[in-house]
Order: sequence, then structure tokens, then C-alpha cells
Amino acid sequence: MLICGVKASHDGGVAVIDGNRLLFSIEAEKIDNGLRYSPLANLEQVGEILAGEGLDPADVDRFVVDGWWTQDESDPAVVRTHAGGRPLTLPVAPYLDGFAARDPLTRYTFADYDFSGASLGYASYHHASNHLLGAYCSSPFAARGEDALVLVWDGGMAPRLYHVEPRTRSVTTVSVLLPITGGAFADFSAQFDPFRRDVMESDSETQLRHHLSVAGKAMAYAALGTVAESAFPVLEAVMAGFPAISPDNARALGEKIAASRDEMLPGLSNADLIATFQAYLGRLLLRRLTEVVSARYPKKAPHLAMAGGCALNIKWNHALRDSGLFDEIWVPPFPNDSGAALGTACCEMFRESGRWALDWDVYSGPLPTRGREPEGWSVRPCGERQLAEVLHRESEPVVVLSGRAEIGPRALGNRSILAPAVDPRMKDRLNAIKDREGYRPVAPICLSSRASEVFDPGGGDPFMLFEHRMRPGWAKRVPAVVHLDGTARLQTIDVRANSATGRILEAYEQISGIPVLCNTSANLNGHGFFPDVATAARWGRTRYIWSEGRLYTNPCPVLAPDV
Repeated sequence: MLICGVKASHDGGVAVIDGNRLLFSIEAEKIDNGLRYSPLANLEQVGEILAGEGLDPADVDRFVVDGWWTQDESDPAVVRTHAGGRPLTLPVAPYLDGFAARDPLTRYTFADYDFSGASLGYASYHHASNHLLGAYCSSPFAARGEDALVLVWDGGMAPRLYHVEPRTRSVTTVSVLLPITGGAFADFSAQFDPFRRDVMESDSETQLRHHLSVAGKAMAYAALGTVAESAFPVLEAVMAGFPAISPDNARALGEKIAASRDEMLPGLSNADLIATFQAYLGRLLLRRLTEVVSARYPKKAPHLAMAGGCALNIKWNHALRDSGLFDEIWVPPFPNDSGAALGTACCEMFRESGRWALDWDVYSGPLPTRGREPEGWSVRPCGERQLAEVLHRESEPVVVLSGRAEIGPRALGNRSILAPAVDPRMKDRLNAIKDREGYRPVAPICLSSRASEVFDPGGGDPFMLFEHRMRPGWAKRVPAVVHLDGTARLQTIDVRANSATGRILEAYEQISGIPVLCNTSANLNGHGFFPDVATAARWGRTRYIWSEGRLYTNPCPVLAPDV
């Protein structure tokens, strides 16, 4: 059975599963330099993406569309999009399960749009369910046929804990853990510089992109501050005045604290406040999970999969991993809405086909497109070891565009800028050429075989989703990848991965003795990954671009400010 999952609203995308094998998952932002968080431009784009992968819409057995926001049953859930050159209101499943006692796997069917030309209509599942099944089906627990808990905490929903039992294909709600929607951290942080903006100065799409970008930047900015645990009782008292923190009032919580900060929390900088609020929310989540899980599993720690945008917060992930509550934790590389098209296809696979384990690879995004050869650039054949020699010899950043792009929001080697980490100035240089704030960290990519030697705890972390620290002596050897608070957002990579970067790093380690490189995303600021060499060349802020065994050299790179 060929299943096509569709996410039409922000972080739009199309994913196709054949039986239980993921063929591809392509996000709109990764097509033609799309803006970050782009929706599908129109529903005809679904057919265009399928055609680009050699499929006809008529080949697809099931089209499934991501659910979206509704207040209650009297307010139908819809996605506002375009088709045939006109606006279209597309009915979909409600954002959350639980209405009228509907279970998380409730399947909704509609005939309001025909993706295939055969008048088959489409199915839809709750947005929350798309997150939870995307996380579970991609997990090692599903591969082993084991039960697991799934924690889903996304921007518009409170953290919800589910239990998945694959053998009976059942999903049950265990608990709604806290009356706090996942966007609360971003809404709070947005009341303080450098994230505060006058919302009247921009259109609604610009406002949405800004909001979606705040949480990740604020997590990095918090490293400039110090967690003030003495402020936790103050935060608790203020939040008691908000019985439920929803998308409608999360901003008001931040505004109240911002307006009275000198009286309520004297002496705390903006970074202190953001770091403290982040830690406070993590503490609340862990405390509530401890209550629920300890009561339900008094003898044996369960598995946990995590999904929703909040699963990108490495501080919270680290706290849960170190809590001892769970014997194993899984976070997919696409926990936010970048994985919604894939997740909605997983719902149909899980419910309708009797399969629960997805056969997938993180490198399932679009292939590089063939653009014009960049004018003025020289080009020559260059193997992986030769590129490692260039990195070691010249200490220059290199744009790498190789194979299929990563799925999810983070560059993991196929759409990366790689650079040596031995010079402490490299972090500032990379931030400058990418027009990023100076407090933003640059991630290390490390050979899996040596990760535990360099990082604490080390071990496998292929998707940059947990916090690590440098082991003694290594911070001086690779200073460019140490964050302001001494942590590192590590990516481990194996030489057997479906990425040339694993082999490049292996060769670099053999040459230099250092198993670590800098890894940051290859993209224009505010856009998805570079789709081709021509785009990276027009940007022109690195001397080298490496793609499919060819090294492009720019004799006159465009220098970024302060470089």
C-alpha cells in the first residue's frame, strides 16, 4: 500500500510510505530556497513533489492530511490553502484527540479535495496523533515490537502521555500532564530582548515565522544567563493566576513578569529570566512525569518516545534521560511539525495496514537539484579523503551538499557547512558568515566510535537531541564547538551512515588525530537548506563547496561583516 502524508500548513511537506518503507519526506522549505516553516504553496504542489520522485498521484492508494486547530466540536478543523489558483478551505481532523471521547487513532474521511484524480478523497488524523505515531513508528521500540510511552508536547497543546501497544495496534491516553501548552517558553521569551518585537510591524506570516524561531534561539541565549532557583516560587505564584497556560494567554504570562520584573525578580538579566523559566518548566515536567510513571510502573522502567516541538529542547531531554524513570528514551530527528507529513502517513500505516515499525533513513529529503555551474568558480574532482585533507590543511569552512537531504530541522552532514573545530575563532566566523547572533552555538559532529572519549556522556546521539559536556582536555582541543555554558549539542555519525560526511570525518581523524568537526546548516539565513551548488555559490561566503565528488573553489569569497 502506497500512503502519501500531507502537511499543508506551516512546515508543509509530503511524505510517502510504501508498505512500511519510507520512500521520501520532503518539506516545502527545502525546495527552491523556501523560507523556514513554509506551508505548501498550493495543493497542486503535492502532485509536483510526487512527480519529482517518479510517482503519479494515481499510483497512491491513500492520501492522508495532517489535522489542525479547532476550539471544540462546533468549530470544524480546517486548513486554509490554495488549489486551482483559488483559496480553499480544506476540512481536516481536529488538532487534539479527546473530543466526544474519540480515541487518538480516530480516522476522519473527507471528499472535499481529490489529490489523485480518481475521486478517492482523503483521510485525516489528529495533529497530536501524527506526532505520537511518527515518534513511535520510527523508534527502536517499534522495530522490536515493544510497548512504549509517548510524550507529545507541541506548541498548541499541553504535554500528553500516551501508551502504544503495537501487537493490538492500540493507542491509549495515559494523562494530560500539565496545563501548559508547549509554546509557553517561546511566548515568555518573546517578551524580553533580543526576542521582543512589535507585532504591529509585520504581517501574520512573518509573525508566525518569528514565533516559531524563538524557542530554539532562546534555548541558546539562556546560556548567557544563570538559573535562579530562588525565583521558582515566584514563577509558581504568578502561574497560579493562570490555571491553564494556553496559546491565548501564554503571552500574558510573560508580559506580567516583564512588567513587574524589578519588584518580583530583582537583579535578573533577560538571559537569567529566560534560563530560569526554561529550567522551571523542565522541573515541572519531570516532577509530573515522576508522579505518573512511578505510579503506573512501580517495578520496571518503561520505554519513552518524545514528540512535538518541545522535544527539540535538549535541556529537557537531558533531564528526562538522566532521571532514571525510563530504561530507554527515543527522540526522532523530526519531532516538530517538520515530521507531520511523515507522522500522518504513519497513522494510516499503523491503523490500516497492521504494520507498526517504519523502515526509514534520516537522509530521505530531496536530492540536490542540477543548477548552472557557478560562474568564476573553478571545479575539480575531489574524493572524500581529499576533502578531509583540504579541511585539515586550509582550515576553511566547506559547504557540503551530498545525497538526499536530512529530514527534520537540523543539518546532519548532507546539507552542512563543515569546518575544523581546533580554532576558537571558528565559531564566531561561522556565525558571522551565516548572519547569526554571536551567542548561537556551533555543533560538533563526532565519530560514533570516539564520542564517549571526547564527550560526557557521549554514546550515540545521531540527531543532536541531547546535551553533552567535553571530557577533560578536549575543550582546549576543539574549542569552537563548546557552548557558552560549557555544553555541546553533539551529533555522532558512523562511517556506515548514508552520508559522505561520516567517511570524510573518518579520513580527517586519520590525518589530524581529531575525531570532531564543526557542523552547521548550509542555508541562507531564514531559509531551508541550499538546494543546489548554484545557490550556495551565489551566497558565496565560503571558499569551497563540495558536492557529489566535485570541489568548487571561489577565488574571491564574499566576506561576512566582522570577518
